Amino acid sequence: MNFVGICNAGRTNRTLPDVGASFFLSRLSGSFGEYLGLTGARLDGSEMLACGLATHFVLSKDLLLLENALSEVASSDALTISRVIGGFSSKISLKKDNHQQMFLKGTVEEILSTLVTMIENEVVNGDNKWIVHTISSMTSASPTSLKIFLKLIREGRTKELKDCLIQDYTIVCHLIRRTLNLDFVEASRAKLFEKDKQPKWKPSKLELVSDEMVDQYFQKLMMLIGNTYNFLKEQILPNYGNQNSSWIVKDD
Repeated sequence: MNFVGICNAGRTNRTLPDVGASFFLSRLSGSFGEYLGLTGARLDGSEMLACGLATHFVLSKDLLLLENALSEVASSDALTISRVIGGFSSKISLKKDNHQQMFLKGTVEEILSTLVTMIENEVVNGDNKWIVHTISSMTSASPTSLKIFLKLIREGRTKELKDCLIQDYTIVCHLIRRTLNLDFVEASRAKLFEKDKQPKWKPSKLELVSDEMVDQYFQKLMMLIGNTYNFLKEQILPNYGNQNSSWIVKDD
């Protein structure tokens, strides 16, 4: 079975929001947006149907037949196309959304505490093994980024696409320009360049990241795209592939 991954705080360098993440994640059913945004979990077909990222489930062996059938459809009507796809869709049982209650908690600390309590009170089996992976993913991610993502997703539910894109861009600019911390540079060092996979986040703990600190990432940054390009060209790219280079960037 194929899986789909969401690129965000839980995956890749674990600091940057994906483009438009605050819009599409915030509109998934229940608390799936919070779950994916904070963990970068991979979804199988059943989970994609359950959270609304997919409308049909087609087996790999039927994809060529579906492609041929769609090539013969002369209409661009959405309902007509949906009926054709439906003819090749397989019925699968939707998994129970076990993420609902945990990821509806008010803070990242409360979400993580609830997950840890569940592990302490239950025997880990096939049904709740995801909790172990979730805890591992969240505790290894940047604490600052986790709090940014939770706020970003929840505020995104009341915003239009344009406003979400502007907010996402603003946060990315703050992270890349290291106006508030160096987690982006540190993530790149640990994951992409030196590859020791031991990032040293600052702040290093969730409780050290205050609401005031998170709010600063949502404040507009008076910066042109050219400034971001110059930063990457002058301070990041020259060190690419240099094993002996230092990835601590001096503040302006």
